[in-house]
Amino acid sequence: MEGQGVSGSGRLGTQAGPGPLPTPHGVSQTGAPSKVVSCFQLPGKEKAALEPRITVVTWNVGTAMPPDDVTSLLHLGSSSSDDSDKADMIAIGLQEVNSMINKRLKDALFTDQWSELFMDALGPFNFVLVSTVRMQGVILLLFAKYYHLPFLRDVQTDCTRTGLGGYWGNKGGVSVRLAAFGHMLCFLNCHLPAHMDKAEQRKDNFQTILSLQQFQGPGAQGILDHDLVFWFGDLNFRIESYDLHFVKFAIDSEQLHQLWEKDQLNMAKSTWPILKGFQEGPLNFAPTFKFDVGTNKYDTSAKKRKPAWTDRILWKVKAPGGGPSPSGRESHRLQVTQHSYRSHMEYTVSDHKPVAAQFVLHFAFRDDVPLVRLEVADEWVRPEQAVVRYRMETVFARSSWDWIGLYRVGFRHCKDYVAYVWAKHEDVDGNIYQVTFSEESLPKGQGDFILGYYSHIHSILIGVTEPFQISLPTSELASSSTDSSGASSEDEDDSTLELLAPKSRSPSPGKSKRHRSRSPGLARFPGLALRPSSRERRGTSRSPSPQSRCLPWVAPDRGGDSGSRGSSEEGAPGPPGPWAFQPPVPRSLGLLPALRLETVDPGGGGSWGPDREVPAPDSLSPSPQGRQGLEEGGLGL
Repeated sequence: MEGQGVSGSGRLGTQAGPGPLPTPHGVSQTGAPSKVVSCFQLPGKEKAALEPRITVVTWNVGTAMPPDDVTSLLHLGSSSSDDSDKADMIAIGLQEVNSMINKRLKDALFTDQWSELFMDALGPFNFVLVSTVRMQGVILLLFAKYYHLPFLRDVQTDCTRTGLGGYWGNKGGVSVRLAAFGHMLCFLNCHLPAHMDKAEQRKDNFQTILSLQQFQGPGAQGILDHDLVFWFGDLNFRIESYDLHFVKFAIDSEQLHQLWEKDQLNMAKSTWPILKGFQEGPLNFAPTFKFDVGTNKYDTSAKKRKPAWTDRILWKVKAPGGGPSPSGRESHRLQVTQHSYRSHMEYTVSDHKPVAAQFVLHFAFRDDVPLVRLEVADEWVRPEQAVVRYRMETVFARSSWDWIGLYRVGFRHCKDYVAYVWAKHEDVDGNIYQVTFSEESLPKGQGDFILGYYSHIHSILIGVTEPFQISLPTSELASSSTDSSGASSEDEDDSTLELLAPKSRSPSPGKSKRHRSRSPGLARFPGLALRPSSRERRGTSRSPSPQSRCLPWVAPDRGGDSGSRGSSEEGAPGPPGPWAFQPPVPRSLGLLPALRLETVDPGGGGSWGPDREVPAPDSLSPSPQGRQGLEEGGLGL
């Protein structure tokens, strides 16, 4: 996918002070050649840019532990032209992830093992976790190649409980919506009621999910308002009429078409108005439920459940007559081609088999201008070269919570940074701005890195560079500095564990104008919380990472603008004035990163006086206020 470069880019000198942009491919003051690495570009990929590939996976994991390897499920590392490592985005929907109370408490402190598994598998292939949302045992993960991140915007999540009349999240749906290259996409992962006689209840639950889930913004607000919807999960539809022996005979003799006619979902497509427009590829794979765990044999227990295609992937393109296009370009609707649709029999940890589908999206147009364009020297060999210059589009709404992160190639999510600086906007030349990384925050040794501009408003990296090299001398002092700055693998793991801690999407009562977690029987469900919502009181920690591991005790002047450090429920916070850190806080010793210890004012004023709380992390955003509310299991991206 091709991004737009910065016109007139050139090398960066060794000085951090303001100055005009140098000429391209010049010579630095030390005589070493230098050039600028700018916004990511892939020459010759124009056609691919207009036809992004999306892989969708659904898997009911049956409370099992993750397998050792998922490369075959994700089609990673082989030479086939339709493999997922050629994909641009991957959506993974899981159901029945272990959500027993002891497991949920552990997942509240650490990232769940299934999410870790997929991040570890996809990171080496340049996939970054864009967003995730969890509702009890239902999880949705959305990944994209990191160089596509500047063209993914307006990321939001939602969830709806339908179990026990809406009071329990063992059944229901979770969703992630976003704008991709100017087109509104929505991914909906559902777990619907089980058993043969519950077809009508499955329809009612799906209708409830569609009616309750709503998103903010002027574009698509309901799920079906999006240009493209992917609906997948354990939908639990069964095969009617035929008995167990005939179903098994049809499977063994590869006469699957005889079973299609009695598949409840296929029959419902022609009778349920709610399913109008939804498409599905041919079921050319055997039913994916129910198997004896550890085998490829259908259920041999006393119940002898009849095989069924419970695990499905469907999609719907908004028709021209279905209302205005969210993109505002009615005559340029996107088209979808399903490239493959198959099950993966090699996985036996669950009584369900995972199902994967690959799609090619045909865009008649695409928005491919990054809101922020970064430029940096192609190699840092001295600390004073750690200078980043960037320019912003006039339509970009900046926030005082924006920051620029330094990432190793292969990073897993936007908080998986080595170092960061606040985008404090020192004017260099017109609309060109500059920031500098401190020497103590830089990684020592040699490696390939990427810079990304994180937008608090868009909750995503909206500008990234091509990979560049850092080659800084190592020493005992440098090693100590590296460890203390959080560049060690142990500290990185702690940061990941804390920042990916699940959240509840149910805001605290009276604090939100909008409930992002919806259920028919309970409008606000507190979920599992180890601490009160951080929205109860406004915090003041300005670090993207709760450890505040790279910052000095007094932060640099943010430009001298005055304003409140807090934020209102709506809108972005104003640019703050000069500020200082709170008094030292007892650390969590790296053992329980999602918990925090507080010092209590003997006078009863709370921690360092009223409204001076260091909040628990609730999103990948550096903002501690968590103004979007706590969401059960979401990253808040």
